[in-house]
Amino acid sequence: MTTSLWSHQRRAGIADDIDFEIKGQELQFVEIELDPGESAVAEAGALVWKDAAIGMTTVFGDGSGGADGGFMGKLLGAGKRLVTGESLFTTVFTHNGSGKARVAFASPTPGSILPIRLDQLGGTLICQKDSFLCAAKGVSIGIAFQRKVMTGLFGGEGFVMQRLDGEGWVFVQMGGTVVERELRAGEELHVDTGCLAAYTPSVDFDLVTVGGIRTMFSAGEGAFFARLRGPGKVWIQSLPFARLAGRMMAAAGGRGGNRGEGSVLGGFGDFIGGND
Repeated sequence: MTTSLWSHQRRAGIADDIDFEIKGQELQFVEIELDPGESAVAEAGALVWKDAAIGMTTVFGDGSGGADGGFMGKLLGAGKRLVTGESLFTTVFTHNGSGKARVAFASPTPGSILPIRLDQLGGTLICQKDSFLCAAKGVSIGIAFQRKVMTGLFGGEGFVMQRLDGEGWVFVQMGGTVVERELRAGEELHVDTGCLAAYTPSVDFDLVTVGGIRTMFSAGEGAFFARLRGPGKVWIQSLPFARLAGRMMAAAGGRGGNRGEGSVLGGFGDFIGGND
């Protein structure tokens, strides 16, 4: 599929008007077409290939502040990325030639690359920490703290999630098959913590226990579910990377198994899942 992107204004100026095409089935990559002067921002290591006319520049932080962002703004952006487990740097790809030029970025795990237009979601998406793949320059990559009591006590590394702000399209990577759910006001959904890929800020998020002590220790699903209450949109992934890695480690004779999936429970998930 080919879709036109970012043909409208955003707060920091005029966003680039670029096209993209997502290719592949289980191991996808996104191919972005740039006009002269247009740029895309991607995670370090996501590049598959690029035309020679597209230059690469490594920037401190997420690159959203541009040249006028100032040192403190860039330092803050880099600090937010470090908290979410990402690199301090991102790579900006700019078309410095004439005509059309293309650059491609790939997801590192089997699954789907999902194009999401932020202005259709109120300008913000909250997602798992390693979900961001690439976007038009100007999208801000920050952090989202979950402040509910249950999440704060047992959230582990998942207590911090990734927050994407802007008005254009972003490309997020999700494992396995992806399902989008639209929750009505008051409608509640319980999701395995690792399978929760993303949701809109209007969704109320917390953790709930899976049941009694026997259920916690024998069901093999960890101690908590992510409880999501509408209104808003939720994206669910069928194959979190932690689950895939756990199965591979278990098959290789190392430590593995279901941590419930560990993305939200962290080390506490190891204890509850019987992996420690």
